[in-house]
Amino acid sequence: MSRETKNYLAVALQYDRKGAPRVVAKGRGTIGEKIIEVAKANDIPIEENEVLAGALSKVELDDEIPVELYKAVAEVLVFVLRLSRPAR
Repeated sequence: MSRETKNYLAVALQYDRKGAPRVVAKGRGTIGEKIIEVAKANDIPIEENEVLAGALSKVELDDEIPVELYKAVAEVLVFVLRLSRPAR
């Protein structure tokens, strides 16, 4: 029996607060699934946003995100930061 491969689009960002976030991985299908699998295995938060992923997938690997995506990515970073803070 063959396993159905979903056409996942995944984009991984890296942000070190020294500049804009950078696209460090991207892929569709099997590669997208692998990016998601690695993120889950490393407890990296995942935000599902198909429109933003589509826009970010056009950015070259290791390039900073374009200014027009700052607001959308900032919202994701706020989400990630909230998840990573210890509960009070």
